[in-house]
Amino acid sequence: MKFISKKLRKPLLLVATAMLLLGVFSFKSVDFKLSKSLDTFFAFVREVSIFYVDQPDPEKLVKTGIDAMLQSLDPYNQFIPEEEMENLEFQTTGEYGGMGALIRQSDDYPIVAEVYENSPAHKAGLINGDKIISINGTSAHKLPVQKVSTMLKGVPKTDLNLVIERYGQADSLIFSFKRDKIHIPSVPYYGMLHDSIGYIRLSNFTSSSHSEVKKALKDLKRSHHASRLVLDLRGNPGGLLNEAVKVVNLFVEKDELVVYTKGQIKDFDQEYKTSTRPMDAQIPLIVLVNRGSASASEIVAGALQDLDRAIIIGERTFGKGLVQATRPLPYNSQLKITTAKYYIPSGRCIQAVDFSHRNEDGSISFIPDSLMSEFETQNGRLVKDGGGITPDIEHNISSYSRLTSVLYAQNHLFDYATHFYTQQPHIASSSEFSLSDSQYNDFVAFLNERDFEYESQTEYVLNELIKASKSEHYDKLLKPITDSLKLVIRANSDKDFEEYKSEIKFLLEEEIVGRYFFQKGKAEYNINNDSIMDKCIDIFVNSNRYNDILTGSNEKSIASYPKRQETTNFVRKPQRNLVAKQNSSPEVIS
Repeated sequence: MKFISKKLRKPLLLVATAMLLLGVFSFKSVDFKLSKSLDTFFAFVREVSIFYVDQPDPEKLVKTGIDAMLQSLDPYNQFIPEEEMENLEFQTTGEYGGMGALIRQSDDYPIVAEVYENSPAHKAGLINGDKIISINGTSAHKLPVQKVSTMLKGVPKTDLNLVIERYGQADSLIFSFKRDKIHIPSVPYYGMLHDSIGYIRLSNFTSSSHSEVKKALKDLKRSHHASRLVLDLRGNPGGLLNEAVKVVNLFVEKDELVVYTKGQIKDFDQEYKTSTRPMDAQIPLIVLVNRGSASASEIVAGALQDLDRAIIIGERTFGKGLVQATRPLPYNSQLKITTAKYYIPSGRCIQAVDFSHRNEDGSISFIPDSLMSEFETQNGRLVKDGGGITPDIEHNISSYSRLTSVLYAQNHLFDYATHFYTQQPHIASSSEFSLSDSQYNDFVAFLNERDFEYESQTEYVLNELIKASKSEHYDKLLKPITDSLKLVIRANSDKDFEEYKSEIKFLLEEEIVGRYFFQKGKAEYNINNDSIMDKCIDIFVNSNRYNDILTGSNEKSIASYPKRQETTNFVRKPQRNLVAKQNSSPEVIS
C-alpha cells in the first residue's frame, strides 16, 4: 500500500467496500471468484492511476467503474456520493432546503418553470418564465441546470440573491430572500367530483403520504359528505414501501397481507400486513392507473385488486416489481441496490422485465404474455403476473399530434402562457377558464412572430423517402412526384392548427391556469377536462355494475387482456400521451 497516494486510497477503499457489500452477504466467507475479482479491480485502478500518461482523477475513475457495474444489473441501482445525499432525502421525505420552484434550461440561461404556492420564491415575487441571470453574484450563463439547482438549494434561513430578467420588462430585477424548508405534498389536490364522490390525487409515496391521504379522506367525508372515492395514482412513480402498505390499510381490515418480498438473502424476506383498524373498509373505491404508475403505486393498486377492494381503471401499469434498499458505504455515501422482488396477495409478481436474463446483445425484453401465470383474487377473478397491473376497466389515452408535441417540447406553450399572464391580470376560476377563439388565434399569431416552423409526420416521412431515393439514384425519377407532394403538404400545413385545436388548447389552458392558481388549480382544471372521470361517475352511480365487477359476475376472458407494448412512455397528462422531442428541457427542483 506504500505505492498508493493518499488521494487514491479513499476511492480504492470505497470501491472495495462497495463490491464487498454487493457480494459478501451471499456467502459465509468471500468465495474465490469474488476475492480474485476484487484483487484484480484494485490492482487495475492502482496501475492506471500511477502509470497512465496523464494523471486521471481517481475518484472519477472509480465512480465510472461503479456506475458501469450497476448498469450491468437493473436500472434501479445507484451509487449515491455524500454530495448527492440531499436528493435521496428528498425522495423519501419530500422535503429539501431551497426556494421552492422548478427550473429548466432555456437558451443560455435557466428559467423558472413553476413556482410553488407560498414558497420563498412565491413570497419574494418570482413568477413562471423569469430568467435567472445570476445567483449570489455568480453568473448562470450556460450553467447546467443541475448545477443551477444545487446553487439555489441550501440550508434554510440562508440568503439567496438573484438577478432576474422578466418578460416584457427592459430592466433586470433583483430579488433577495432566504431559503426555507420546502415540502412537496404527496397529495397536491383533493376535492369532490360529483355529489357524494370524492377525489384524491396521490403523486408519490414519501414519509407523509399515508397521513396526507388520511387527512384528505377525513375532510372529504366530514365536510363534503363523500361516500364514494376515486384514488388517482396515474403517473405516480412509487416511493416508500411502508407508506404503500399504510395507504392500503386505510381501506382494508387489520391483519390482511398487502405484499411480501423475496430475495437472495432469506433473512431479508418479509411479509407486510395491515397493522391497524382501517379508516373506511366499506367506502366504494376506484383506483386510477396508467403506464406511469410504478412500484409502490402498483402495490396499492394490485393489493386492492387482489383483495377485491377496489375497481382499477386506466392503462396497464409500468411493471416494476423490484424492491430497493440503501446500504451505507464509507465517507457518508450510500448504495441503493435491488434486494428483492415483491409479490402481492394473490401471489403474483408484476415485474415486466427480466434483467437477469439478457439477450445476446445485452438488451432486455419484456416478459412475453405467453409466459405469464394466472392467479386469482379473493373472489376468484383471474389476474396475471409479469407485466404490471392490468386494470379491470381499460381507459386508453390517445397520443398527442406531432404539432402539439413540438409546441410543448420547444416551450412555445410555456412562453405564450408567460405572454398571456403579463397581459391578463385576472382570469376565470381554474374549473371555468377556457381560451376564446380570438385568444387561440392570438397564440397562432404569437408563433408566426417567432417564425415558428415544424415538420409534420407526413413531411418527415416524405423527406426520408427523398433521402432514400437519392441513395438509390431514384431521386430524378421521383422528383416531379415528391415536389408535387411538398406543395400539397405546405399548402395544408396551416390547417393543422385547426385540426389539433382541442389538444393544443387543453395544454395551453392548463399552463395558463397554473400561472394564476398554481398546482392545485392545474389539478382542478385537469379533473374538469378528464373523460375518465365520467366513467368513474357512471360506475359509482350504477352500483350493480360496481358490485358485478368486484364479484367477477361480468368477468372478461383473461385471453382478452391487452398485449404489452414494446415501449413504455411515462405520461405527463391524464388525457393523452405526450411524446416530446428530446430537446425538451427537464425540470429540476430548486
